[in-house]
Amino acid sequence: MKVSEYIAQSKNKPLVSFEILPPLKGKSFQSICDVLDPLMEFKPPFINVTYHRSETQFKKMTDGKFEKIAVRKRPGTVGICAAIMNKYKVDAVPHLICGGFTIEETEDALIDLDFLGIENILCLRGDAPHGEKSFTPEIGGHHHAIDLLKQAVNMNHGKYLEEDLKNPVHTNFCLGVAGYPEKHAEAPNMNADLKRLKDKVDAGAQFIVTQMFFDNQKYFEFVNNCRAIGIDVPIIPGLKPLTTRKQLTVLPQTFNINLPEELVNEIHKAKTDDDVLKVGVEWCIQQSKELAAKGAPVLHYYTMSNVKAIKAIAEKVF
Repeated sequence: MKVSEYIAQSKNKPLVSFEILPPLKGKSFQSICDVLDPLMEFKPPFINVTYHRSETQFKKMTDGKFEKIAVRKRPGTVGICAAIMNKYKVDAVPHLICGGFTIEETEDALIDLDFLGIENILCLRGDAPHGEKSFTPEIGGHHHAIDLLKQAVNMNHGKYLEEDLKNPVHTNFCLGVAGYPEKHAEAPNMNADLKRLKDKVDAGAQFIVTQMFFDNQKYFEFVNNCRAIGIDVPIIPGLKPLTTRKQLTVLPQTFNINLPEELVNEIHKAKTDDDVLKVGVEWCIQQSKELAAKGAPVLHYYTMSNVKAIKAIAEKVF
């Protein structure tokens, strides 16, 4: 079932969804179960699974020279989605990214997802490779998320890269994109960022999942600004609790977000890691309750494999 359909049938009652990371290479599907098993009591209609591009590493050879190799540390997104749907009987939403794919490989991935009965995809550009400052597309790949989105939309219309296919199947993907309540780091200003988002919706995006934020007013302003320029698809808030003191600097640097002064002050008062976790969880609970009360269609939690914190929040909200 499609994300848009779940929201339409929810009768204005907020749904819950969770986002998980594929396990590190060499780990089993059990590590996914260890995260999801405690969360399934909250009846999420869908689970998001992130995708990670290859990283470049240099391996020292026996002759002393170094060879440049590509290593994907967290493979398996498509297989994980299929396994989740089989085990838990919920829909999976794989992330599909531009980085690391040619357009031909993207088409193959979309065909695989269609064969598996996966109806929802989150279309993303993806981050720059580890250790690099700017995003570099694969040779023969997409530069921007809207290009990836348009390819998936074309397949929904039965248009493949090979134009002479006979009676090609029309896929039936519900396509989502990312939104940034505090502006994408590379956008020159908020208006430019909103225009790019509107272009994606006009191109066929059917829902938006936001970057994490810690000030609900940022989300409410973002939604109002989106509606003002004609973006009318569901806008799903992305949430994550602060769990360590280190995140006070890591999260703003990594995700281009601001942390409210009140939250920062409370974290600074915390004497132990457990105290920090309690503050972060309580803040996220209050965020969640306000968002739910004001009509957010889904509360989407970035688990980062921290199931204890996410479960504590969900128990107070759902």
